[in-house]
Amino acid sequence: MSEDDGFAEFAVAAWPRLVRTAQLLTGDFHEAEDLVQTTLAKVYGRWRRVPRGEIDLYVRRALINNNLSRIRRKRVVHLLTPVLPESLRHTSAGHAEAVEDRTSLLAALADLTPRQRAVMVLRYWEDLTELEIASVLNCSIGTVKTHARRGLAALRAHPRLVAAPVPLLTAPSGARR
Repeated sequence: MSEDDGFAEFAVAAWPRLVRTAQLLTGDFHEAEDLVQTTLAKVYGRWRRVPRGEIDLYVRRALINNNLSRIRRKRVVHLLTPVLPESLRHTSAGHAEAVEDRTSLLAALADLTPRQRAVMVLRYWEDLTELEIASVLNCSIGTVKTHARRGLAALRAHPRLVAAPVPLLTAPSGARR
């Protein structure tokens, strides 16, 4: 194996998934890329000490913690992008509606607390179980359930989602309960 013990291969393979998760956490594609880059730089410094069976858990936890730190420091002004990033645009009949739905959902996610938002993203977009989320967030399963319940209630009551229900509020078809 190379000098980095597989870090480069891991980073290349995980980049799209991590950026997608980070975009849901931050609400902005460019902030998401910065967050993932910062996270991977920190992980690289500890790469040799990360247990090989827990790499995904370690990186997810680092991503969530770096995002929470970023919010606490208030170094970044939160701006939500009104359109999807270039790589995700499609020219289909329902494109305008899909962009509007996604923008509404991102706005609603931005109004959640950072922990509620993290639980929503990990549960419904990363498709993690409550036990896995508790491990990533370093909290109890009861805390995860509480954040999930309150987060879903806030999303269901959000004015932008009540006016035009977003189909993205349902769990993925293969979601584990």
